[in-house]
Amino acid sequence: MKWASNPLIWLVSLFIIAILSLRPTIHLLTESWWFEVVGFEDVFWTRIIWQLTIGFGVFVLYGLVLWGNYRLAMSLTRTRGFRFLEESELAIYGDTLPNYVAGALTFVVALGAASVGIDMWETILQFLNPTLSGRTDPIYGQDISFYLFQLPFWRYAQYTCLTLLAWSLALALLVYGFKEAIRFNGSWRTMLRGRIKVHISLLVVAIALVVAVGFWFDRYELLYSPDGVVFGGGYTDVHARLHSYWILGIATLVLMGLFIASLWLSSLALPAYGIGVYLVLYVLVGMAYPWFQQKFVVAPNELDRESPYIAHNIELTRDAYGLATVEREDYAVNTSLSREDLEDNQPTISNIRLWAYRQLLSTYRQLQEFRRYYQFIDVDVDRYVLDGDYRQVMLAPRELNYPQLRQQSNTWVNQHLQYTHGYGVVASPVNQVTPQGLPEFFIKDIPPQSSVDLAVDETAIYYGEGTDNYVFTGMSIDEFDYPQGNENTSTRYSGAGGVPIGNWFRKAAYSFDFGSLNLLISNYFTDESKVLYHRQLRDRIEQVAPFLLFDNDPYVTIIDGRLQWVVDAYTVSDRYPYAEPFIRTENVGTVVQQNRTLAQIARQNINYVRNSVKVVVDAYDGTMQFFIVDETDPIVATYQKIFPTLFKPTDAISPELKTHFRYPLDLFQIQAQMYLLYHMSESVVFYNREDVWSFPTKSNANDAQPIEPYYVIMQLPDEESEEFMLILPLTPKNKGNMISWLSARSDGEQYGKLLLYEFPKQSLVYGPNQVESRIDQNPDISSQLTLWNQQGSRVIRDDLLVIPIEGSLLYIKPVYLSAEQRELPELKRVIVTYDTQTIMATSLDEAFQQLFGDRPASPSTDAETNNEESPDESNQLVSPTPQITDDVRDLAQDALDAYENAQNALRDGNWSDYGQYQTELESVLRQLSDGTQEPSE
Repeated sequence: MKWASNPLIWLVSLFIIAILSLRPTIHLLTESWWFEVVGFEDVFWTRIIWQLTIGFGVFVLYGLVLWGNYRLAMSLTRTRGFRFLEESELAIYGDTLPNYVAGALTFVVALGAASVGIDMWETILQFLNPTLSGRTDPIYGQDISFYLFQLPFWRYAQYTCLTLLAWSLALALLVYGFKEAIRFNGSWRTMLRGRIKVHISLLVVAIALVVAVGFWFDRYELLYSPDGVVFGGGYTDVHARLHSYWILGIATLVLMGLFIASLWLSSLALPAYGIGVYLVLYVLVGMAYPWFQQKFVVAPNELDRESPYIAHNIELTRDAYGLATVEREDYAVNTSLSREDLEDNQPTISNIRLWAYRQLLSTYRQLQEFRRYYQFIDVDVDRYVLDGDYRQVMLAPRELNYPQLRQQSNTWVNQHLQYTHGYGVVASPVNQVTPQGLPEFFIKDIPPQSSVDLAVDETAIYYGEGTDNYVFTGMSIDEFDYPQGNENTSTRYSGAGGVPIGNWFRKAAYSFDFGSLNLLISNYFTDESKVLYHRQLRDRIEQVAPFLLFDNDPYVTIIDGRLQWVVDAYTVSDRYPYAEPFIRTENVGTVVQQNRTLAQIARQNINYVRNSVKVVVDAYDGTMQFFIVDETDPIVATYQKIFPTLFKPTDAISPELKTHFRYPLDLFQIQAQMYLLYHMSESVVFYNREDVWSFPTKSNANDAQPIEPYYVIMQLPDEESEEFMLILPLTPKNKGNMISWLSARSDGEQYGKLLLYEFPKQSLVYGPNQVESRIDQNPDISSQLTLWNQQGSRVIRDDLLVIPIEGSLLYIKPVYLSAEQRELPELKRVIVTYDTQTIMATSLDEAFQQLFGDRPASPSTDAETNNEESPDESNQLVSPTPQITDDVRDLAQDALDAYENAQNALRDGNWSDYGQYQTELESVLRQLSDGTQEPSE
């Protein structure tokens, strides 16, 4: 073909290929610079080299085998031509056109196989670096590592060989068919002859051998069967399908032998009959036999037949989700809680969370964002020792929200050179408010002002949850630091983060990569200039470790005066034998709502998860540290072999950092979801679903939503001190009473332990939803909330907290009031339920005072009664409040009666009575005001 020999065509083709490969090549170069700066260049090049090696190897393998089979078929039919070309206008290209078509087909197929091979780099490296788990499966006795690391590779290898042989056979048959070397008009016994028959037979033999090997591996796949009573191999799988795979594998080898024997015979009759028998055998043994076994052997005796396999599923599911070590204890609920018990458990009482993160986030945004270009994305919870007390604290970093700048300020210089970082953090205790119902701040304002012994020395936030644009530092102009009056304070970045971009070559590379010409023409660049990118936390750490799954909720901590992000990382797999996938559990949809990590786990049918890694990212310089926290996990041990410089061992974690590690919320939700069913250990009970649990619900806009787990500081029974933990109450399925509560511990040597307290099944223990109903049925509380929830106001009822203390249970529910036109929730009331009593009060201590009496006086308290109360003490919800007199209670009741009478008159349309009752209500309220107003000094 003349055009194929034209050098101009080749030059244009090479130019197009160069242009198409330029962008990925430049991006690869800039990424290598970034990995070098962050200190993980070994991780980058290990991954890239293996991906390129595997991709190139697969491409060459496919190319050689496919092209070799094509050339062999052409050689065996060299005396024949392509009949469809001989009588057409393309006859002059009969010698070259088929080569180009076959070459193009070979290239496309090989390229597709190479792209699949590139994605298998992780599977291949795991196969080469396996780690024994020390646990075996109950059917074949293989170590679990075989299923995690080796079986996936062998299945990929089998798939690759089968695909390659199938394409080779198809290509050869196309050549023989178009050259009419296959005799379709004669007897099928003599369709193929001579060396052509040998070629086709050998390809079929190779395919049969690969299929036989596939049946061998299918035996192991039975341990992931979804068809039985539980996930994993059931009675039919082990006693029917397993035998059928053996029989079909042997039959495939026999068929392979028939094709080999046909090489010495003059016809294909023998293998043709063999194929017919094989298909009949496949239907009978592979399909009919398992169906008969299930229908007539298993179904009538299902519990008896399936019990051993249910036990396997329970045991291995618990192991896969870390539930095998849950400590279970009885909690005999009593109603003997006293004021003395509360005083003995002050660390628990003083850390009861009254601020919900959703309401606190809205309040932070109204009170502490200050400028439209700042934003609080989330509120995190942590704990600190402040002034000698172990306190639970809510924190929120103030990140930069550049798109909120005015349109006229949205310039390239502002976006990438001036507005480069967020500033400071806000912190407040979980249980304190001002007299106006707003949070009492530990750290606030710009620059940050701290009222406790917790200081932030490095306040700039260059890396965060919402920081997603690239910026330049070390420029000839200063960066905006923070607003101060009518002027702005400037700064210059001095951190270790950022890729040097001082020379023209790097500026040109990043200009092309970012698609911005300004990098080449701007005069602001200096020899010290750097570019900071991959600044969003999830994006940043996923660049380094895409094989890990990261928690949906990174949280910020203050360590040695610096803001440090902590991100929980998970190793996951869908190859744990017999372990139930997360998606298959009941009501899983209620858990994964609006949670990216849980949705990903459910979508990928994950059935093994471990929180084996904690990632710490410095908010100022972006330094990343990957710490191993679970050295028993075989998957992270294998990754450590693959990337020896990536992970730091557990003993490298500083004591200060370790005190801020918390049990991850996503993992706890997964484990709690699985434990709703897998707390049952007896096969019979499990089969009958006799004791299925569920998450308690809360009412949210007329829709029942599951209560989320919550962090608390409390003292467990039989423990000497309080600790930070994550807890969640559980209820029987379709019932409102509480059956247990599950906790995950986070402090010291107890970190990672799961503890379940089970309540008596013979007596009623109120569940959260039942307590909610009791609150709604309390006329004093419901009428007050109804009164507030109108005329432009909105009542917000937070999740109900269940706090175990001294064998008793306290139910605590904060109540907020917010204007409909302004999102500034104020904490106005606290509802406490204990035993048969439900109290709504202005503070937690007032509610306890009504339930359990006055706090006992101490010498120090008596000495301070004549002193002026400090502002901090007067603002605490747990501080003492004045005693309410009987006269005040009577007036309050009169006000409520007048209000209810007015509402009844309003519904009846009796405007005269309505006006009378409104006047009466006003008179009572004025008496209340006069009677409760403090005398002026």
